[in-house]
Amino acid sequence: MIVVTGATGKLGTLVLEGLLGKVPASELAAVVRSPAKAAGLAARGVQIRQADYGDPEALASAFRPGEKVLLISSNEIGQRAVQHAAVLDAARRAGVGLLVYTSLLRADTSPMLLAGEHKTTEEAISASGLPYIILRNGWYIENYTDQLPGILARGTIAGAAGRARYAAATRRDYADAAVAVLTSPWSTNATYELAGDRAFTLEELAAEVSRQSGKTVNYVDLPPDEYKKVLLGAGLPEPIAVFFVDFDIAAAKGALDTDRGDLRQLIKRPTTPLSEAVAEALGRLQQG
Repeated sequence: MIVVTGATGKLGTLVLEGLLGKVPASELAAVVRSPAKAAGLAARGVQIRQADYGDPEALASAFRPGEKVLLISSNEIGQRAVQHAAVLDAARRAGVGLLVYTSLLRADTSPMLLAGEHKTTEEAISASGLPYIILRNGWYIENYTDQLPGILARGTIAGAAGRARYAAATRRDYADAAVAVLTSPWSTNATYELAGDRAFTLEELAAEVSRQSGKTVNYVDLPPDEYKKVLLGAGLPEPIAVFFVDFDIAAAKGALDTDRGDLRQLIKRPTTPLSEAVAEALGRLQQG
């Protein structure tokens, strides 16, 4: 049995779609907070197990001996280390056969504020005694393409990244990597650095959006303090704005760029190029 946590989230949904194309639904289980949101998966034969990262008692019954478990990192920044520890403890007590964790690119050395909880989780996984695979996901192209309505309305992409290069890939690329390690005999106790094949700057992103949309979009590079003001003015809570500014500062130091080909090797195809990701996003906008 392959068990996916966070199964109704954006990444989890794509992972389940990929798994359903490779293994029978009867061999899949989805761990979710709300079973109602997983009704579609249940209708397709996927076993639904209700549990929350913050509920150790529920997690204790979520896993069975020998199962493969994909721990998709929590989206509750600041609570992740504790929540992941609860999942890990439940997996260890159940004696799962393989734990796969979605981490962050170069989490052990990254200067990003976001890296701390991932590093702590990775260390706990390594010390657990469980067979594991760590997938250090790089930046998601969707971090920008999901914001295209606002970008097109403003005609600008604001940031504090300068000429930073982002070796980003799509959420589906990362999902396909998770599917690959869950369904194939990859080496265990291994860590993979996952990123897109071709990095781009935010200026190049703006140019690509301009080319495909027919609307001029410019990248506006700002000092970190000014960028933070823009984010706060857009309604982001201050803690989230701080993280967004930190993303760009870290990217300017090379934190989100790499020439490692681990992702391409796992999914056995090139990663999705920026032009294709932008085209797909614009197509969805046109469809309403």
